[in-house]
Amino acid sequence: MNFEAVKSIYLFEMARMRRTLMQSVISPVLTTSLYFVVFGAAIGSRIEQIDGVSYGAFITPGLIMLSLLTQCISNGSIGIYFPKFTGTIYEILSSPIAMAEILLGYVGAAASKGLIIGLIILATASFFVDISIAHPVMMLVFLVLTAVTFSLAGFIVGIWAKNFEQLNIMPMLVVPPLTFLGGTFYSVEMLSPFWQAVSHLNPVLYLVSGFRWSFYEIADVNPLISLGMIALFLVVCLALVAWIFRTGYRLRN
Repeated sequence: MNFEAVKSIYLFEMARMRRTLMQSVISPVLTTSLYFVVFGAAIGSRIEQIDGVSYGAFITPGLIMLSLLTQCISNGSIGIYFPKFTGTIYEILSSPIAMAEILLGYVGAAASKGLIIGLIILATASFFVDISIAHPVMMLVFLVLTAVTFSLAGFIVGIWAKNFEQLNIMPMLVVPPLTFLGGTFYSVEMLSPFWQAVSHLNPVLYLVSGFRWSFYEIADVNPLISLGMIALFLVVCLALVAWIFRTGYRLRN
């Protein structure tokens, strides 16, 4: 393992976060803070508790997950797309660096950025609502697994995308609707049986439910099933990346 190569790619990508603090950190934190003000304070004051938890506290795990998914996919896709766009990807591919090392550098940086944003939002949420974490270890497990998995998904999107429009399809048009419909602002038990069945087809439901369980021990889905869904998606992403590296799909041509 060429750790120097992994370190170089990782630090280069992390430097991008320092250069774009407004876009990378301040913007998602401010956006999520507005959610807390509007939904947690204004609307939450008119809604009864959900499963014994105040509404503002109830939506906190979902809002963290929304930002985490968006940031990980965006950072993962942009990190590999720009070398393709500028042509420097050929220098990386021709250097004595294994594909696994390239993957570790880019995906590790994207996941780190997402985790930083997620933890900042968690700290920010404590100023708006009372938060308790029943299972801090499981909370970190869900957080790290989700960050790595969706950074991998972003990496795949960055390789697949031919232009900036395609690059923004996942973080802007796919993730937000799935997150909003995945129990971020409500419990699926409030829905009719038909819509409950439909909601269980949404993979984001399992992420939000499992993450919320680590906070308050309440969940729409068994947390072990949630972990299994994340693991399944991680395996699928790794298989896709392995196929891309083996075939050179949109990397060598």
